[in-house]
Amino acid sequence: MRALVRSTRAELLRIKTWPAAWILAGAWLGLNAAFAYLFNYISYRNGDSSFSNDGTAAATLLPRLLPEAVPQVLLQGMPLFGGALMMVLGAVLAGSGFGTGTWKTALTQGPSRVATVGGSLAALALWVVGIVAATLLSDFAFATAVAVVEDQAVVWPALRSVAEGLGTGVLVFALWALTGYVLGVVARGPAISVGLGLVWLLVVENLLRGVGSMLSAVDSLTHVLPGTAAGSLVGAMVDTTTGDSAPGVLTALSGTEATVTVTAYLVVLPLVAIAIMRHRDVS
Repeated sequence: MRALVRSTRAELLRIKTWPAAWILAGAWLGLNAAFAYLFNYISYRNGDSSFSNDGTAAATLLPRLLPEAVPQVLLQGMPLFGGALMMVLGAVLAGSGFGTGTWKTALTQGPSRVATVGGSLAALALWVVGIVAATLLSDFAFATAVAVVEDQAVVWPALRSVAEGLGTGVLVFALWALTGYVLGVVARGPAISVGLGLVWLLVVENLLRGVGSMLSAVDSLTHVLPGTAAGSLVGAMVDTTTGDSAPGVLTALSGTEATVTVTAYLVVLPLVAIAIMRHRDVS
């Protein structure tokens, strides 16, 4: 346990001094602010709809920009856009260690391989939690600012709703970050793992879901894919009845089924990464 804690601290120090980690976190926070609040608020003020809200009537936008809606707004962009950035984070974190010699040094001179890789995974998980928490706080700041400017009552969401939104966000981001991490370990480099991950997330899964509408066997396969699980988990938390949910938000699985599938991935993916690294030649 001590070795695991020391490895986690060392990996957190590496992440904190690593520009790529801050750039990816900042990119997500910027995208979330722009698409969840800035563009929608401009549409509301102009009395028109925009590409950011799929043509939703401007008069219905204001309630979505207020603090009470934050738990749902928080999740909208996570399955696809945020997930892609977290996948890049995990892939670069794991894959870059092979080219720079970090893995070789850590695995030959440090504690056991299980503790070393486990510490790296724990540090990644803590960084993901921090990003989701920062997103929640920034959403509350933007929503409160809108309420004040528009002279609206500041109504806070229920604590349970906030906790559910935060937990769902952590699960979705952790799923994609771990997926990228495993790809980085398998590919032994950041470039190819990032490319494969993005092609899978943005292209392959969507194609398979399209084919699944015609072939039942493929449709059954899509139900266990990580994108379907993450999208359905968010879909169970947000209002999808209006038909204007964000890309990547799905209703293919129930909330329970999506939670079980995502949890299974969160258990299996770290074990796969550790198993590969235990027997890998890093020289």
